[in-house]
Amino acid sequence: MDCAKVGKLILQLRTEKGLTQKQVADQLNISNKTISKWECGLGCPDVSLWEALANVLGADILKLLQGELNPNRPDVGKMDRIQFYVCPVCGNILTSTGAASIACCGRQLQPLLPNTAAPKHTPQIEDVDAEYYATVQHDMRREHYLLFAACVNDDRVWINRLYPEQSPNFRFPDMWGGGSLYLYCTKHGLMKYELDVLLNRNRRLQEKPGNRHNPQPFRMRIASSSDTKSESGSKPF
Repeated sequence: MDCAKVGKLILQLRTEKGLTQKQVADQLNISNKTISKWECGLGCPDVSLWEALANVLGADILKLLQGELNPNRPDVGKMDRIQFYVCPVCGNILTSTGAASIACCGRQLQPLLPNTAAPKHTPQIEDVDAEYYATVQHDMRREHYLLFAACVNDDRVWINRLYPEQSPNFRFPDMWGGGSLYLYCTKHGLMKYELDVLLNRNRRLQEKPGNRHNPQPFRMRIASSSDTKSESGSKPF
């Protein structure tokens, strides 16, 4: 362990937090002279202090031990580069739009990759007013269910958490400009679909000769005041 590098990093993180040596020392129940000693590279923290020190400075223990943070390159803001992570212990859903070090429940998480060999649970997409309704044929038992659905394009992300023993169907907004639809199955992993492909597929199904004369399901629509005026023949000035 390079005490000089560790001390320099402790100084950097303490300064970023706006903390004095005494404030850090008080939270660790040690002398502020000990903090000064570390920052001068004349010694390293005792093993029993690393976890508490990391919490005080808001840093990763491993990075503290290495004495360097190795920051990522600036995020260029492309939301369609989003990566999903799921904690295998608590089921937390986490995301990043660039290179990131993601951990949960003491475990380092790796970004999910779409499983091309997963069973095809292709959603049926229906256009309903200004949003879409997705119907998915999928088990929703506690040992096998969809954990989340996400819709992503280049400037926004929509995520819907799903739960076992509930419906796998969901609504999602019109993202304007296409995008990708993701489903995460607790058994088969992440599945990815292109929205344009799903919508075109649904239109082709509706245009099949056998479906042209099928009666459409009745939908009740509540007329607004503007609808009433229009139907009565009045025109706006």
